Amino acid sequence: MIRLHDKYFKPFLSEKQILGAIQRMAQEIAVDYKDDTPIFVGVLNGAFMFVSDFLKEYPHSCEVSFVKLSSYQGLTSTGIVETLLDVPDNIEGRSIIILEDIIDTGRTLQKLVHLFSNTKVKEFKIASLFYKAEVYNGEYAIDYVGLEIPDKFIVGYGLDYKELGRNLREVYQLNQKYMINLVLFGKPGAGKGTQAQFLKEKYNLKHISTGDVFRYNIKNGTELGTLAKSYIDKGELVPDEVTIKMLEDEVDKNPDADGFIFDGFPRTTAQAEALDNFLESKDMKVDATIALEANDDILIERLLERGKNSGRSDDQDVSKIRNRFEEYSSKTAPLKDYYEEQHKFHSVNGIGSIDEITQRLTKVIDSL
Repeated sequence: MIRLHDKYFKPFLSEKQILGAIQRMAQEIAVDYKDDTPIFVGVLNGAFMFVSDFLKEYPHSCEVSFVKLSSYQGLTSTGIVETLLDVPDNIEGRSIIILEDIIDTGRTLQKLVHLFSNTKVKEFKIASLFYKAEVYNGEYAIDYVGLEIPDKFIVGYGLDYKELGRNLREVYQLNQKYMINLVLFGKPGAGKGTQAQFLKEKYNLKHISTGDVFRYNIKNGTELGTLAKSYIDKGELVPDEVTIKMLEDEVDKNPDADGFIFDGFPRTTAQAEALDNFLESKDMKVDATIALEANDDILIERLLERGKNSGRSDDQDVSKIRNRFEEYSSKTAPLKDYYEEQHKFHSVNGIGSIDEITQRLTKVIDSL
């Protein structure tokens, strides 16, 4: 297992398997072009290793050139393919064979075909070392394939994750363990903190309390803490992007967690959308939002009892408690709609013993 940035990758293809596939491809193409001098066009950056080893195996006369395209950021394609290095000159009447490192959706291939469509080449063929047949759109024929592979993110042998891993001689596959990411809702006194402690132990989750994260950053004078404090001191709301960056730092600190419990965030639909975008950038998602529901009178009793020991003034005044309930209800209502549209909202009875409530939560999580 290797680690690149925040992701872990496991061995997938050995150098011997890769070189064997390249040798076979070179022999196939050599048979078809033994009486010609083709121009092999490598697609940068990923195909540089493939082109080098392919040319060592190719037994006949040939020329080589490169084009450079870009469409990936991290684990996902942007959907926009940019041309960074254009087609070579003097290719009119010549046989062109594209040497591509990997073909998946076909977006890059479509761009390649368009690049050469306005040229007067004799022939245009496509050779790909790795080919994800299950996601390829099938718009163009793939003439030569080295290895057909499943739709899993890979690195090594020219392929990268955020520019790391290209120099590896073998190919590694993203180690995608199943992660559980939860958003925990509940009025003050509903027991979110207590239940979060049990859930994080049972499922190896990291509990991220927004309040705790803010206090840590401000107390330790981090760059984000100082920035957040500057807004708080002016009586202004801390911008969502600052909070999200704090959460991102907490996620990055815990690469071995099997998921996260987000407590205290999101509080608005805009924050929920920001959280979705952030998790998507990490190839993650919110799996479920769980609301601990309880009768207001019971919660008031809990908070008043808690206030005797906590010393918190807002736990000792019934009017202040009800104001907090009203604020929670007004803010959570649109969030409930947001997550219900995604079929991710779950309501759990928060009245009963701690064990009984834990069992209800576990039932929801185990069903995901």
